[in-house]
Amino acid sequence: MPTLTEADRVEVQVLVDNVTDSLSSTPSFVTREWPALVRKGMRRVAGASLCCANHGLSLVIRATAGDRTHTVLFDAGPVDYAVAHNGERLGIDFGAIETVVLSHGHWDHGGGLLQAFELMCDAAPNRNVPIYLHPGMFAERGQLQPDGGVLPMALLPTPQELAEAGAVPVVTDAPQLLLDAMFYISGEIPRVTEYETGLRNHVRRDAHGNWQPDPLLMDERFLAVAVKGKGVIVFTACSHAGVVNVLTHARCCFSDQKLYAVMGGFHLSGETERCIPETVRDIAGFGLSVIAPGHCTGWRALNALSRTCGEDIVAPLAVGKIFAF
Repeated sequence: MPTLTEADRVEVQVLVDNVTDSLSSTPSFVTREWPALVRKGMRRVAGASLCCANHGLSLVIRATAGDRTHTVLFDAGPVDYAVAHNGERLGIDFGAIETVVLSHGHWDHGGGLLQAFELMCDAAPNRNVPIYLHPGMFAERGQLQPDGGVLPMALLPTPQELAEAGAVPVVTDAPQLLLDAMFYISGEIPRVTEYETGLRNHVRRDAHGNWQPDPLLMDERFLAVAVKGKGVIVFTACSHAGVVNVLTHARCCFSDQKLYAVMGGFHLSGETERCIPETVRDIAGFGLSVIAPGHCTGWRALNALSRTCGEDIVAPLAVGKIFAF
């Protein structure tokens, strides 16, 4: 069982998300995009001053314990311009990022990686930043189409390409404690529920170039950090494993600590809408204080979570938002 160093404070800023929403009211621990932009120098609201939403996810997570502060980039969104555009407006300190974690091998989480490393290297030259990668991330993926064909997905940068961009690739499926044990990357997530069966139309190329079924995406992992007096925050980028499987595994990993929050994409849109009722029912059983869905969660699941768990617990992600715990 891993032992996480408890942070006194954790701050999460949403660098990329599907949604922009700076008008809806938020809990006291959430700062909306526009006030965050004003903090970083915006003096007139205009379209060019604001962040752009895009189909993907990227979180900048900063944890402080005593006089130690560590910053992790969790995923890098779908495309270079989203990282650069939003990062500049939000005043992201790319030079402070010490580690990058890629949750799984999909373009909407890794498409902005090379741009992120360019910004990190520009901000802090001659510094090599590790990136944690599962070895199963690099096969070509695709989606089966109604006519039997396959719509392929964009490839991730290879470990060699990342190394040339200034990264130190750490390719392993083993769980890891990082940065004074303040962060934890899980290993592969066990599939234990009956209803979280992945993406039925998801395929990957094998070594012979043939498309093979790949519904479970076993390269997906979660990131965790513990906050003193509150418990463990679980970051799940897409929940292809199923968010209940993610939380169940996190509870096994940290059986002596309370699960406090879950943040990220819950992938309850599209074909996975079929398991919204069971998922919402079982998420409610974890007794979480904060549920922060974003990216691929979908409006139907968001509404169901809000109705079941309450608006005081469900705090959706949106680009530019800052969550402080």
